[in-house]
Amino acid sequence: MARAPVVTRFAPSPTGFLHLGHAHSALFAHRLARAAGGRFLVRIEDIDATRCRPEFTDAILEDLAWLGLDWDGPVRIQSEHMREYADAIASLEARGLLYPCFCTRAAIAREIAAIGNAPHGADGPLYPGTCRTIPPAEREARRAAGEPHALRLDMAAALRAVPGPLAFEEVGDGLVTADPGPLFGDVVLARKDTPASYHLCVTHDDAAQGVTLVTRGEDLKPATHLHRLLQALMGWPVPRWQHHRLIAGPDGRRLAKRDRAATLRSLREAGHSPAAVRALAGFPD
Repeated sequence: MARAPVVTRFAPSPTGFLHLGHAHSALFAHRLARAAGGRFLVRIEDIDATRCRPEFTDAILEDLAWLGLDWDGPVRIQSEHMREYADAIASLEARGLLYPCFCTRAAIAREIAAIGNAPHGADGPLYPGTCRTIPPAEREARRAAGEPHALRLDMAAALRAVPGPLAFEEVGDGLVTADPGPLFGDVVLARKDTPASYHLCVTHDDAAQGVTLVTRGEDLKPATHLHRLLQALMGWPVPRWQHHRLIAGPDGRRLAKRDRAATLRSLREAGHSPAAVRALAGFPD
C-alpha cells in the first residue's frame, strides 16, 4: 500500500519573535517535505488571546520568508476557526467524555499538597479528579449560574470509548504504544478564556490540513500519546511523527522566548545573512 504524500507543517504561537529553535523546527519540517516532493504548511496557533499579538504573526511570516522558506497554500490562523473547535468540544461532551471542573488552580494545588505523594504526569502533578463525581444536576445548576469552569476529558471514559489498543508511528522508532492516562490524567480541553486547548486545536488542524508527518521538538513527544487518543475519539486520520532535537543556548539550556533567546530579527539586524542563520540553526547549505 502506497504511503500518503508527505505534508509537514510549522505551527508557531505569535507570543514573541522567532529564535533559532524555531528556525531549526521550521527548516526541519520544510526540508523533509521538499526532499520528498511534498507540501510544507504554515499555521499560526493564536488561540491564547491574552498572550498572542497580530504584530508577532506578521513578524513570524516576514522572518520565515527572510530565512528562505516558502510554504504551500494560505497560512491557517487558528483564531479564525474557533467554531470548528467548539463543535469538536460539543461532540465530546455530548458523548459524556467531558465534565465541568470548577476548581481554581489554587484549590487544585492545595488538594495535591494534601494528598502528599500525588501521581505526576507530563506537566506535573495530575488533577485528582475532584469534580469528576459531582452529580449531573449539580453540574448543570452551577454552570447555569455562570460559575467559572474548565472542561476536562474524563480519561477513563475516553479510553473505554476507544476500541482496541492505541499506538502511533515515530519515525526511527517504529510503532509506539500510546498511554495517555498516566501522562495527562483528566486533561483540560477548554477554558472560559481559551475555548479550546492546544491539544484539541493542534490535533483538529493536523487532520483538517491533511498533515501526514508531524514534526516538532522532542519536548512535545509526550503530547503525542494524548493526541493519538483524540484522533481515535474523533475519527481523525493518523499521521506519523518525527520529533527533533532541541537547540540549546551557550548555557546548555534549550532556547525559549521567556529566556529572551536571540531572535532571528536581532541576528538579522546584527548583519547575519539568511545562510548564516540557517547554519546556526543546524542546517548549513
